[in-house]
Amino acid sequence: MTVDDTTSGAGAEPPSEPSVHPTPHHEVDHTAEPTDDPLAIRLEQLILGADRRYTPFQAARTAGVSMDLASRFWRAMGFADIGQARALTEADVLALRRLAGLVEAGLLSEPMAIQVARSTGQTTARLAEWQIDSFLEGLTEPPEPGMTRTEVTYPLVELLLPELEEFLVYVWRRQLAAATGRVVQAADDEEMVDRRLAVGFADLVGFTRLTRRLEEEELGELVEAFETTCADLVAAHGGRLIKTLGDEVLYAADDARTAAEIALRLIEAMTQDETMPALRVGIAFGTVTTRMGDVFGTTVNLASRLTSIAPKDAVLVDGAFAEELTRTGDAPASEAQAAEEAAAAEKERRNGVEPTSVPTYRYGLQPMWQRPVRGLGVVEPWLLARRGTS
Repeated sequence: MTVDDTTSGAGAEPPSEPSVHPTPHHEVDHTAEPTDDPLAIRLEQLILGADRRYTPFQAARTAGVSMDLASRFWRAMGFADIGQARALTEADVLALRRLAGLVEAGLLSEPMAIQVARSTGQTTARLAEWQIDSFLEGLTEPPEPGMTRTEVTYPLVELLLPELEEFLVYVWRRQLAAATGRVVQAADDEEMVDRRLAVGFADLVGFTRLTRRLEEEELGELVEAFETTCADLVAAHGGRLIKTLGDEVLYAADDARTAAEIALRLIEAMTQDETMPALRVGIAFGTVTTRMGDVFGTTVNLASRLTSIAPKDAVLVDGAFAEELTRTGDAPASEAQAAEEAAAAEKERRNGVEPTSVPTYRYGLQPMWQRPVRGLGVVEPWLLARRGTS
């Protein structure tokens, strides 16, 4: 993919070309020039490993990419418009060249390459913000009176950068391996995109009232503790944390048992913490569309609605989820059935016969009232509870 001959010419800046976005949106105004602060420039050079060399047009031309495609790539990555300032490096050129090369080789369609750029940009932007706001900011407090933050920041970043980079690549490879494993185990190509999953929402009750009562720092600590607890429990029991929304988390699991165990563990963990509000969880099972690490569809909407009507410190599930737990033998079809099976086994024991098979159920399901749910018709939720120990 090359630029038209009409755009060749050193340093040419044709007015008809769209602008590109090589500076993060959150750092500058949409049309702002890159910062000229000396420390900021030194830190940028340290992190990027190169000096500013190219204008956006020159970078696109050097990469052999049209300005239109370069603009769309950079916009997808979340970079703000810098006009034609000389602010780009060899790394920017290489990134353009690689993305365009994947398209030219037929490995990715152009829309897919844009999606790769967007998903990577959104994920890493959030990670970088967290590292600066919560990690580096605390560590760069001057260790001695009289030292400025400026005097501490550069050597600290210099020491941390290679370690954080290696760790990022390690975690990404691990996550990629896990995701690839799930894809190749899919039953067919259609299931790779539209899959049957258990989707759960966990929501803190009364969070809005808490925001008016707690100080900002206290509220931040509560949210961080909530998200950390949820992330740890979801990961430990085989689920995937899709996203966090402050007072709410969304997770998914490949099977109903895993989703049920996570939900009940979350309730148990929160009730044991006196600083935490009550929690409610809603879970649905069914076909889910996955895009850019997120999940969409009727199943997700139903899980969200179930969460909104769940009692405090309780888990509500939909009929499909209840059927799945019953099918796998993790829950009885009814408590009456479980009681009959237990009575039959006890009768055999009294007659001196050891029961050949006594079902052991992990969970119990109690049908709740039918009710209309906006956009989803009438649903009959089931109350999920633990039976015995696990």
